[in-house]
Amino acid sequence: MPNPKRRHSQQRGAKRRTHYKATAETWSIDRTTGESHLRHRAHWVEGKLYYRGNVVVDKSPATEAPAAEGETN
Repeated sequence: MPNPKRRHSQQRGAKRRTHYKATAETWSIDRTTGESHLRHRAHWVEGKLYYRGNVVVDKSPATEAPAAEGETN
């Protein structure tokens, strides 16, 4: 397995690492809910998962129909 014959300088390693930069995340505002979210990511709002303005998953509590009069459990 090849190994370097001599130690690389610190400057040489730093030159190589100059291209690794942290970038700020891009945020957008959802056109349906008005909530801010990361671009190209789904986000939860009030128990619903939205992606590109559409509901993908709905986990909000379902409302039950009122029971008919005279029924007992």
